[in-house]
Amino acid sequence: MSFRFPRLSNRYGRRSVIRKLSACFGVLPLLAAMPARAAESRLLMLGDSITAAYGLARGQGLPAQLEAALRAKGHTVRVIDAGVSGDTTAGGRARLDWALAEAPQAVIVALGGNDGLRGIEPRATEANLAAILDALAARGLPVMLAGMLAPPNLGADYGREFAGTFTRLSEARPDVVFYPFLLEGVAGNPALNQPDRIHPNEAGVAELVRRMLPSVESLLGRVPAG
Repeated sequence: MSFRFPRLSNRYGRRSVIRKLSACFGVLPLLAAMPARAAESRLLMLGDSITAAYGLARGQGLPAQLEAALRAKGHTVRVIDAGVSGDTTAGGRARLDWALAEAPQAVIVALGGNDGLRGIEPRATEANLAAILDALAARGLPVMLAGMLAPPNLGADYGREFAGTFTRLSEARPDVVFYPFLLEGVAGNPALNQPDRIHPNEAGVAELVRRMLPSVESLLGRVPAG
């Protein structure tokens, strides 16, 4: 005894296929109308202990607070912490290729504080920063340069030459977003610094972010779409 399944008619099969195709094509306009998800931008902070959250929990440091502030303003961005405590401009220059392995689309260069603390010759600091900025320009990366001031105990002449380093670099590179002093509004304020009077506390970092946010947004505006 044999049993055969009933054969579907061609007419029934054609109608079934048509209904399925119609349903699929009906979804396409809806998918096209859905807003595209914005791609996440990667912003690298190449710095020293100020960006490495020295003395703070990771979530209280400059990269984390800056990322939170940018996201609160609608920027889809991840801030990558490439800060090394104690690093000089020479150290930052030496590890630049390693830091760029994160494939950032924009970079904040925040080095020089330890050069000033150690009394390094400003010409050496300038040469290191110039090499970093030129390497980033060769890769087509938008850059923000955060300036630094030398401690007053090194003398007025050294202070002027040290500060002039950052000014000269920015003037020679008009495409670079220049933020003259990373610790603006925080340096020298005991309420905004840790007991060492050098590194910002959590409130001090929040003030840094508040002040530098417009410049960082200008930097992100230079990241190519897509």
